[in-house]
Amino acid sequence: MLLLQTTSTSSLGETNWVSISIFFAFVALTMYITWWASRKTKTTSEFYAAGRSISGFQNGLALAGDYMSAASFLGIAGLVATLGFDGLLYSIGFIVGWPLIMFLIAEPLRNLGKYTFADVVAFRLKQKPIRIASAIGSILTILFYLIAQMVGAGGLVETLFGVDYTWAVIVVGIVMMCYVLFGGMLATTWVQIIKAVLLLGGATVLVFLALWKFDFSIGNLFQSVSEKYGQESLGPGKYFANPLDAISLGLALMLGTAGLPHILMRFYTVPDAKQARKSVFVATGFIGYFYLLTFVIGFAAAAIVGREAIMKFDAQGNMSAILLSEALGGKFFLGFIAAVAFATILAVVAGLTLSGASSIAHDLYVHVFRNGESNEKGEVKVAKYSTIALGILAILLGLIFKGQNVAFMVGLAFAIAASANFPSLILSILWKKFTTQGAVWSIVVGATSAIVLIILSPTVWEKVLHLKDAPFPLKNPALVSITLSVLSGVIVSLLKPEKEAQEKFEKEKIRTYLGVGAE
Repeated sequence: MLLLQTTSTSSLGETNWVSISIFFAFVALTMYITWWASRKTKTTSEFYAAGRSISGFQNGLALAGDYMSAASFLGIAGLVATLGFDGLLYSIGFIVGWPLIMFLIAEPLRNLGKYTFADVVAFRLKQKPIRIASAIGSILTILFYLIAQMVGAGGLVETLFGVDYTWAVIVVGIVMMCYVLFGGMLATTWVQIIKAVLLLGGATVLVFLALWKFDFSIGNLFQSVSEKYGQESLGPGKYFANPLDAISLGLALMLGTAGLPHILMRFYTVPDAKQARKSVFVATGFIGYFYLLTFVIGFAAAAIVGREAIMKFDAQGNMSAILLSEALGGKFFLGFIAAVAFATILAVVAGLTLSGASSIAHDLYVHVFRNGESNEKGEVKVAKYSTIALGILAILLGLIFKGQNVAFMVGLAFAIAASANFPSLILSILWKKFTTQGAVWSIVVGATSAIVLIILSPTVWEKVLHLKDAPFPLKNPALVSITLSVLSGVIVSLLKPEKEAQEKFEKEKIRTYLGVGAE
């Protein structure tokens, strides 16, 4: 059985020209697509939603590409490789949010909204307060997600290619801005589709080669891990000793998925609600398959590469998939997997930036500053200026947070999405008595409590700030912050009823279920 005993057997940290060549080939191809898309991107509908011309299957693959981040690919495999069974909770958490989206959110979102999830929340409520609160929740989620992706990109490139961290972050920011500025949603969609195909293909080959070492028997793989690291590696409790930690993280991942602005935005790219449902069905299949692969990759890395060798490169185990690819396929395969991981970050960052730009231009510029009167050229111009601003901010934040443990930022992004965005979205669709004030309080309390509690949690208080005895015991605040968000929305709505919002509910239901009047 193949085993890397020391870091000297790995070429990580050296300039890998195979990886650099594959990455630049990906950039060249996607830049051509951006040029092609730029000729078809003139109106707001084309910039934000690709003219609603994407099929359900294409959008499902793009959703998978948007969702399967490098953090998922490298991070989950690393958790499984170093901690064992508990890493599966992340895999499951990322998957189980999708049926929720398919059965409760996809159809109403497509029928009620136009470009952002705030369109749905504000459908029967007062526009300005909802738009401001929703934009704050969306931008906070996007910024924390962006920081994690940019720092991840810099660290990945520095480790894999031997390229300076600063230049890596700058290149990612510039290329991402080109995708969004010139090609809008159409270019971003095709970048995500190509990236999804590459990532799924690379991960499949990696698992095939790994299982080959164990006669294509999962049982043999598990037995090898058990022999090396003990039977406890195959059982729960090594990372989540407290059951409430596991429940809280599970809620953040499940409900956060249904509240991520860049994911929800993709449902406006399809022509109708039927294609929106098909998108989720296709995305769920691809994403579920991918996370099963990451689970196998993690255990295979532990068995073949060895935990000691993995942790010499990264204490969190983030290089486990990369080291496994080198162990099984040499420098060429390492170069391919590394380039795919980097391309993955580019695609996710492009989707996040487009979502942030749409929130600023559509929710704030049009509905707050222009009182709902949209000038298409002006709105697209504001969206492009917002893209540049977000791109520069992403680069600066990536440089500022260099070397920091950014795992808590991903968790915080999901916690904010689950606490601020999801409750207001689902209550506005399902509850007749939901009011404008209730929605605002739900978003503000959810976002604020998520941020405050995660700072007070062991994740930040002890591991990042290096202080003792965290005031808040849970590693992820979702269990508490979601509860506070829902209670705030319900209590304020009952204390301050809004007759007009209740009267519009019946009209909203017709459009929700029949799509009458949907764009």
